Amino acid sequence: MVENMMRGYQRGFSSLHGDSMYDETARIRKARTMQKVLLDNLGEENTARMSLLDVGASTGIIDEFLSRSFAQVIGIDIDSKAIAHAQNTRISEKLNFQTGDAMSLDFPDNSFDVVVCSQVYEHVPDARIMMDEIFRVLKPEGVCYFAAGNRLAIEEHHHHLPFLSAIPRPLGHLYLRFAGKGTYYYEKHLSYWGLKRLVSRFEVEDYTGKMINDPDKFDAAYMLEPGSKKQRLAQTVVNRLYWLCPGYIWLLRKPPLQGSS
Repeated sequence: MVENMMRGYQRGFSSLHGDSMYDETARIRKARTMQKVLLDNLGEENTARMSLLDVGASTGIIDEFLSRSFAQVIGIDIDSKAIAHAQNTRISEKLNFQTGDAMSLDFPDNSFDVVVCSQVYEHVPDARIMMDEIFRVLKPEGVCYFAAGNRLAIEEHHHHLPFLSAIPRPLGHLYLRFAGKGTYYYEKHLSYWGLKRLVSRFEVEDYTGKMINDPDKFDAAYMLEPGSKKQRLAQTVVNRLYWLCPGYIWLLRKPPLQGSS
């Protein structure tokens, strides 16, 4: 708990990583993959009537794309500068952006059909509280698109340093300083087993293997070219050493209310 209190909130992320947060092409590619996974699971005829909450919306590029498939999209982020940019540039009756805290969502219980939580858990002071809040605001049988990096990944994807997330955090701070990429390693990743505990309240449907086996189906060829050595290696890892996958795509379903049909 002391560690979480010391970390506090990671505000101003878009100012530190502006190139990626404002990159229209890269963000739309990511959004297209999310869309394909959600449509595959829920069906386009259903999503057109559904509400979606994006926890960690940043500049709103992904939300604007997803609004093509959903009835209503609300994006929240603690980063007020990024949200102001989204409010000023992503204007639609189907879109709404709010500065908000992922650990204290300002919505009633059972409010949303879908929640997106993509590469966010490592940025909040307490990921367990955030996941409890996502569970609370999801409708029974609603789903959360959960994309998560693995602590045991060979390369940490924020700072692109080998084994940064795997080593003890005090060494991580020193490593970051030595590499000239900062003074404090904020992000706190979990291993596969830690992630499973984090989402234990949900029913988990794994899309990691599906995406690796058929990148074209999920518009993910930009990450994993079909037929490449990289794809074959990824297939070996996901089939034999799943706990070593660098990241996971899971759909988390909130169980139905007890007694409901």
